[in-house]
Amino acid sequence: MATEAQAIGPLQNYYVLEPNLCPYLPGRTERKLLTEIGGADAQERYDLLTLAGFRRSHRFAYRPACANCSACIPVRVVVGRFAPGRSLRRIQRVNADLSVRMMPARATAEQFSLFRRYIGSRHGDGEMAGMAEPEYRGMVEASDIDTRLAEFRDPGGKLLAVCLLDWLADGPSAVYSFFDPQEPRRSLGTYVVLWLIEAAQQAAASHVYLGYWIAGSRKMAYKTRFQPLEALGEGGWFDLQNL
Repeated sequence: MATEAQAIGPLQNYYVLEPNLCPYLPGRTERKLLTEIGGADAQERYDLLTLAGFRRSHRFAYRPACANCSACIPVRVVVGRFAPGRSLRRIQRVNADLSVRMMPARATAEQFSLFRRYIGSRHGDGEMAGMAEPEYRGMVEASDIDTRLAEFRDPGGKLLAVCLLDWLADGPSAVYSFFDPQEPRRSLGTYVVLWLIEAAQQAAASHVYLGYWIAGSRKMAYKTRFQPLEALGEGGWFDLQNL
C-alpha cells in the first residue's frame, strides 16, 4: 500500500511506499519514494531524476526514503578518468572472445532461461526467486525511455550474460544484469560493467550509473573497483574516496 506525498514540481506525483524488509542490511526495513515516468517527456524527466539519485523499475522511478537510515548511496563511474587496474585488465582479456550485441529491450525465452539459472544460483531466496516469464518480460519491456539490452555470447553463440540498461543524456545506467553461473572464471558481472564503461567511452558519454552502493553490504562491494567513482550526497556528486 502506498500513501500519496505532496507533489514535487508540476504534474508530478510522488508516493511513499509501505515499509518492507531491507534486502541488503539484516534487521532493517526499507521505504521507497516512487513516481511514474511515462508519456512524451519521460526521458527528460528521468534524466533529471537520475541526477537526483533515482533508479528505474518498469515505468516507475524510485529512491530510498528510509526514516532512520541513509546507507544506500547513488554512485556513478567517471568515464573520462577511468583506468582499469591489473585485475580488471585480466578480466577484459579473459572475455576478449565474447561478442556483444546491443539491441532494443525485447525479452526472449533464451534470456529467461539464463535469468532463471542465475537467480537460482545467486538469489534463490530473493524477491525475484518466483518471477515467471510474463513478469520477466514486463521488467525488460515496460519502459517509456531509451531502454536497451546487451547480450554477451561466446564464440559458439551461447548466451552467457545479459545487461538491461537505460541510455541517459550523460551515459548508460545499469538496470539489471545476469549471467551464466557456470562460468565463474570469466567474472561476467564485472565484465558487464567494464563493457558499459567502454560503450560510454565510444559514445563520448561522461558517466555510467551503477545504482546504489552500501558500505556494509558485500553484494555492493564490487562497485568500488571502478574508480574514480562518484557518490551523491547532500551537496551533490563527489568522489567516493572522500567519504
